[in-house]
Amino acid sequence: MTRSSELFDRAKRVLPGGVNSPVRAFRAVGGTPFFVAHAEGSRLIDVDGRSYIDYVCSWGPLILGHAHPAVLEAVRQAAQRGWTYGAPCEAEVELAEEVRRRMPSVEIMRFVNSGTEATMSAVRLARAVTGRELIVKFEGCYHGHADGFLVKAGSGVATLGLPDSPGVPAALASLTLTAPFNDARAVADLFREHAGRIAAIIVEPYVGNAGFISPDSDFHPALRDVCDQYGALLIFDEVMTGFRVAAGGAQERLAVAPDLTTLGKIVGGGFPVGAYGGRADLMKRIAPDGPVYQAGTLSGNPVAMAAGLATLRETNRPGFYESLEQKTTRLLAGLERAAQRHGVAITAGHAGSMWGVYFTAGPVRNYADAKRTDTALFARWHKAVLARDVFLAPSAFEAGFVSSAHSDAEIDFTIEQLDAALAEARAR
Repeated sequence: MTRSSELFDRAKRVLPGGVNSPVRAFRAVGGTPFFVAHAEGSRLIDVDGRSYIDYVCSWGPLILGHAHPAVLEAVRQAAQRGWTYGAPCEAEVELAEEVRRRMPSVEIMRFVNSGTEATMSAVRLARAVTGRELIVKFEGCYHGHADGFLVKAGSGVATLGLPDSPGVPAALASLTLTAPFNDARAVADLFREHAGRIAAIIVEPYVGNAGFISPDSDFHPALRDVCDQYGALLIFDEVMTGFRVAAGGAQERLAVAPDLTTLGKIVGGGFPVGAYGGRADLMKRIAPDGPVYQAGTLSGNPVAMAAGLATLRETNRPGFYESLEQKTTRLLAGLERAAQRHGVAITAGHAGSMWGVYFTAGPVRNYADAKRTDTALFARWHKAVLARDVFLAPSAFEAGFVSSAHSDAEIDFTIEQLDAALAEARAR
């Protein structure tokens, strides 16, 4: 028995499913999760000494890879000054200024401790500002585990095949309306049917929690138009896409300005951080400036702020995003060639260094299309890939990520291993 297996057995006695986040349990792909001993650059090293090239990157935050020296030094210096104050610090001001510079639509923001807190707070604000209760989200999109978001959700909910979550009151679930991603007509129909009752649309600009799905070119402009027409707010959930798909996030790449934006992952450099923000007139409704209450003991944590600021400063280097996108393009091109060689139907896509693949013929425009993917083939492929020391998300419905720590040689090695693993999975 491996050390990871022993730890997993112990974990199952004290943690639900042996994990602290459901997808980590490997239920969708089989086998036993490995336990990490340490990480550096593009690699995870498990407690049994095996090294894996990591394309999960802590589910997106680690755009610089693991334990980047600049971030490590910023964290060390911050921790030496004390790791929580319960009072303001300079780093939270500097990080907010950097976010606003990159995302001009985020005029004022509030730091929180997770993406779920950010999206929950943004929706509360939207309801308060509009005086309406309904929100629109998209099937297969995941905006955290707050009650109202667990209706036809993605991420671990999709991975485990759960339509919704028990424990969500029916009255609360009824306040969430859903539509297929990339279906602007369905959204317009909802607004006509519920005229004057919809507070906001919340959307992953590029879907990353049902696998990776790109928006049609006219989809987000249509969402912007319908919100303006009916007096609702447009919320971009950029927890995953923020500072990942472009320096200014999806809103820069798509040239669409939301009213509110939620952030997480990269903005904290891998520490537990979230943020929500937007137009000044909206954010001034948040306490203490206004009546909409939201607070957090550890919000604006000085160590997390330092990590986020150091991360964003590193990504300001000339050519940073262009280099990442080139690596990601090359990785997917190699995988597509392998699929063609082995006669496997595949649909792959990316934006910046965020990518995904489905084992089905395209196009994949929404969650219903995504569910056509061959999950059994994916599970066999994942197992074969892991045996070749490459770590992909253990779910057919999660995005992958490339970091600046991935070298060209590692990309080439990965392509070879994905190819060999696909041949093995296909043969079975």
